[in-house]
Amino acid sequence: MNRQLYASLILVAVLIVGSIETPALAQKATKTHGNIAMVETSMGSFEIELYLNDAPKTVENFVKLAEQKFFDGQRFHRVAKNFVIQAGDDKSKDVKKKNEWGRGGKSIWGREFEDELKPNAPSYQAGYLRGVVAMANRGPNTNTSQFFIMLRDNPGMPKNYTIFGKVIKGMDVVEKIGQVEIEPIMGPNDGRPKVDVVIKKIRIVRSASGK
Repeated sequence: MNRQLYASLILVAVLIVGSIETPALAQKATKTHGNIAMVETSMGSFEIELYLNDAPKTVENFVKLAEQKFFDGQRFHRVAKNFVIQAGDDKSKDVKKKNEWGRGGKSIWGREFEDELKPNAPSYQAGYLRGVVAMANRGPNTNTSQFFIMLRDNPGMPKNYTIFGKVIKGMDVVEKIGQVEIEPIMGPNDGRPKVDVVIKKIRIVRSASGK
């Protein structure tokens, strides 16, 4: 993630309000499923339910990149304590490009693609809850391959990032990644992990409704 995006997400953290997400919305959001992404990392495995109905283009991009083994060998290049962990930058495979981690990424179309922010979608209405997986970007309609996973509920977070899934198994692994020691970049609690947290592989399990 570049410094502009770091700054924007730091601002998002400041804007969080103390409203409470309703259980009905959370339950409804989990029903908009398509495929399961099984993520194996150097710190353990977790599973993501992909919201094909809510964000079909984003899910297509993620699934096809995973099937191309694009994510294999990438590092989680960002940990913001009690906020998010972030991955999806192919530059993070190369330690020589460490200072560029967070600035890379690609889509299956070879260009940035548009947000899927649909006010009527269950996941949009539920918002950025613990375990939610959403696209990182550097502004409107600039999605490629970088994504983040929420470490806690942020119901007041501005809805500027396409939600395309949620962790349904192994959230303890996600939280363990979120607790690693970091090299601060944008404040004392937001930066690059000091230890390599590597995505070994992502396997897609397609459901009957998945394409």
